[in-house]
Amino acid sequence: MFESGRFGVGSATNKIRFFVSYDGEHDGDLYDRLVEQASETASGFEVTARSRARAPTDLWDEGLRREIRKVDGVMIICGEHTDCSERVGTELRIAQEEKQPYFLLWGQRELMCTKPATARSADGIYSWTWETLQSQILTIRRAARSSEHLAALSRAKATSKSRPHRPC
Repeated sequence: MFESGRFGVGSATNKIRFFVSYDGEHDGDLYDRLVEQASETASGFEVTARSRARAPTDLWDEGLRREIRKVDGVMIICGEHTDCSERVGTELRIAQEEKQPYFLLWGQRELMCTKPATARSADGIYSWTWETLQSQILTIRRAARSSEHLAALSRAKATSKSRPHRPC
């Protein structure tokens, strides 16, 4: 059985922040289900931003881009009509351009769910189970830590280059 403590994703103070993309016209109930799961103490994640109801424009894109930059990852809830949602496709495209980690969740077990039109052919849709969700959160947590570590190394290297080298 899965134990959240084993993977270190259950800390309430260290939750991974997600932007959640979904088809608001058809899958609002799925979003509500995800928010309910996020509110559980051991979830390891929180929803800090979500799909917007406006039609995509340049101004909308820029605001969305800022929101996606602020999170640790993007979850895309896939439903029966996700492939037809211009909004979800745009949100995923921006996440890809911003190099944000993302994953696709199969929203309805009993229905044929579709990927956003902008999904890559190699992007799989993960089954929406507690274990799968926790596994994906752990993957994004590791990626965030790795990025932070690389940024720190880069800063250290830049600092050492700016100092004159003194022979020993």
